[in-house]
Amino acid sequence: MLDIKFVRENPDVVDKACESRQNAHWDRERFFELDEERRSVIVEVEALQAERNAVSKQIGQLMREGKRDEAEAAKAKVTANKERIAELDEKRAEVEQALFDLVAAIPNIPHESVPYGKDDSDNPEVRRWGTPREFDFEAKAHWDLGPELGVIDFDRGVKIAGTRFYVLGGLGARLERALISFMIDMHVKAGFKEWWLPVITNRETLFGTGQLPKFEDDLYHVNPDLYLIPTAEVMLTNLHRGEILDASQLPLWYTAFTPCFREEAGSAGRDTRGIIRVHQFDKVEMVKFAKPEDSMNQLESMVAEAEAVLQALGLPYHVVTLCTGDIGFSATKCYDIEVWLPSYNAYKEISSCSNCWDFQARRANIRYKDPAEFKGTRLVHTLNGSGLAVGRTMAAILENYQNPDGSVTIPEALRPYMGGVEVIRPE
Repeated sequence: MLDIKFVRENPDVVDKACESRQNAHWDRERFFELDEERRSVIVEVEALQAERNAVSKQIGQLMREGKRDEAEAAKAKVTANKERIAELDEKRAEVEQALFDLVAAIPNIPHESVPYGKDDSDNPEVRRWGTPREFDFEAKAHWDLGPELGVIDFDRGVKIAGTRFYVLGGLGARLERALISFMIDMHVKAGFKEWWLPVITNRETLFGTGQLPKFEDDLYHVNPDLYLIPTAEVMLTNLHRGEILDASQLPLWYTAFTPCFREEAGSAGRDTRGIIRVHQFDKVEMVKFAKPEDSMNQLESMVAEAEAVLQALGLPYHVVTLCTGDIGFSATKCYDIEVWLPSYNAYKEISSCSNCWDFQARRANIRYKDPAEFKGTRLVHTLNGSGLAVGRTMAAILENYQNPDGSVTIPEALRPYMGGVEVIRPE
């Protein structure tokens, strides 16, 4: 969430930011109407309070002078003032809530280093690693390989849950567990603290990271006030909601595996085959809390950490910077890491690493203190990134490591997690 004072003083900056995001809008006229209404209410209340205090002081004097009628009139004036102030306090609360809701719907301001663009086709490549494999046989897509190997069952997933669900069996289930443990172990070794989290959360938590109210339609409701989480970012970031951290603790590096649940309300017809875009998937997440002056360095190191997982697995990828038209609601800067998938003959997103600046911290009220540097407290900067999306990693392994006989070789780094299994063969 943006600072209301910043919006008031820099409406042109907000206009430009929303315009650069292509599909973002804010009601500038309504903002200043509400802001002016709030100011006028405050002025009237202060005047009434001053009048009330002055009249209250006169009452005792009037009583001592025997001017009972005037004293009673003064009391009536004080009572009327109190009633009016109560009305105005209620009105002020309503206006401030409307102002808060309006600002809460404004997306973050893209960082000055974010390139302008209309959509993902304008995302510039930063670097690439590895060379896409050239097959000397007819390569298959993971949605064909998985069932033939007996590791992915789409039909039974649809039968027991519905469209865009699948089940894993045999070495497929083991490969999923292996990838999760492998990723978590890499992050913990790098210095991240592991957490085990609930997968059900409340409205306040989702508001804190920016999923609510904007993305309500993409969330699975458990009941009117509880939801299945769309990502562990929500839970990890809100661990410190309403807290004041000590500067000596920063940066904090957190990681967790969770299943993730998304309605994908606006994705009809997109990536409907396979396990690339589904309603439930596993993901290992990274979250950081950093000082403002260090957050961009922390973003770069987070991207490097996600890249290290792909490099250890020997999967070709490239990194792109998201342009203004593709960057997420809460992010000020974002990199996507896209893995090579032969079935698409293209790179597909497998990790998105974002610096949210103080946008989430303001919503969740996460601050830190540093007596040696400043008085009071400052908002932390929050960052998040996939490390990695597990299902997409499995798809990439199946496709990039397939063999002419229909088998799939297990990347060497994963073999200890697979009990020494080196190849998955057709059942």
